[in-house]
Amino acid sequence: MKPIIPLLLTAATVLAASPVTHTDESKVPAYTLPDPLVSDNGTPVKSPAEWPKRRAEILAHFEKHIYGITPPAAIALKPVARETQNIPDFLAGKATLREIELTFPDTPKAPTLNLLLITPNKTSSPPPVFLGLNFRGNHTIHPDPRITLSTRWMENDPKAATINHRATDASRGTATSRWPLDLILSRGYAIATLYCGDIEPDHPDGIKQSIRAAFPTPDDSGWGAIAAWSWGLSKAMDHLSSSPAVNGKQVALLGHSRLGKTALWAGATDERFAFVISNNSGCGGAALSRRAFGETVARINHSFPHWFARSFRQYNDNESALPVDQHQLLALIAPRPLHVASATQDLWADPKGERLALDHAKPAYQLLGKPSALLTTYHIREGAHDITAEDWSHYLDSADRHFSRSPSP
Repeated sequence: MKPIIPLLLTAATVLAASPVTHTDESKVPAYTLPDPLVSDNGTPVKSPAEWPKRRAEILAHFEKHIYGITPPAAIALKPVARETQNIPDFLAGKATLREIELTFPDTPKAPTLNLLLITPNKTSSPPPVFLGLNFRGNHTIHPDPRITLSTRWMENDPKAATINHRATDASRGTATSRWPLDLILSRGYAIATLYCGDIEPDHPDGIKQSIRAAFPTPDDSGWGAIAAWSWGLSKAMDHLSSSPAVNGKQVALLGHSRLGKTALWAGATDERFAFVISNNSGCGGAALSRRAFGETVARINHSFPHWFARSFRQYNDNESALPVDQHQLLALIAPRPLHVASATQDLWADPKGERLALDHAKPAYQLLGKPSALLTTYHIREGAHDITAEDWSHYLDSADRHFSRSPSP
């Protein structure tokens, strides 16, 4: 078996010769965006009745040219859920913590997904829930030693105390700033999360331990890691949609950075998600590719060749040839509410490009007779590439509005 560490060292060496990038507005090329409301044959889409056909065209382009086609047999898989832990006195009695194994017994190569669900104890009805993937294991969102320590592959990180790609107890609670549990629970919301590495480890050789190994697609439009992670979110949704612990009709899907790209693709492909949130998702997420600003198509394919379909590589330094751009991905969320967030110092993710993409997605909402000013939200926070309590406060306010909830005092 090919060793992982030499592979990662090779990737780091290649990164040194990555394509040239810039964060200079004066170097943004002139571009024209494809119209989400004009069909491939040039026919304008003028009514809500015509949108489903146009939506299917746009979705097919994103599958073929960017994220890859998820095999129908994988989509059809239904998880078997088994609750492995129930802690009713979590957070000093404020919440109940559940650990739920999602398995696929009829597909031996399919990985086990470990869903962590935290619900507020003081609630008169099943609460709405925020669902998102985490980067380094469920145990990182809170230091409570009762949370099961992940045994899956981890990217080595001294701050997270990962050694030889394995988590240690010292990594417990290292992502608490990104998951402000007290704030979320105090507002009456539940939190559900699972480690993206359960679905596929985030390195070029991770496909061997991925759901993609169970459904290989050798052609260039086969699914990449982002599509695999999105599949995992939909499998978590399969469980949440029928769980008595939460309101399965009010699931807000969110993600940060590469997992923000994932949240957008999952929200586009699975319309059961009631609210979709992109936090600093950048290239391949909310930012317009044609601006070629910050992280570009060439750079992201060079640095992370496993994230997208191989067909995406033909657009390296060739963004204008793409049949779609990311404003159309955002349009696929319509008419459901959508929140896009940027950070002032996160030029790599192109905050301006994220805002422009949201603006250019609004015609889809207007076509469907929905008030885009109410259903599409944008905020930009001072600071760097991260998801913070400030961001969460914005998301909670949006969720209160969309789910018709009164803010907690």
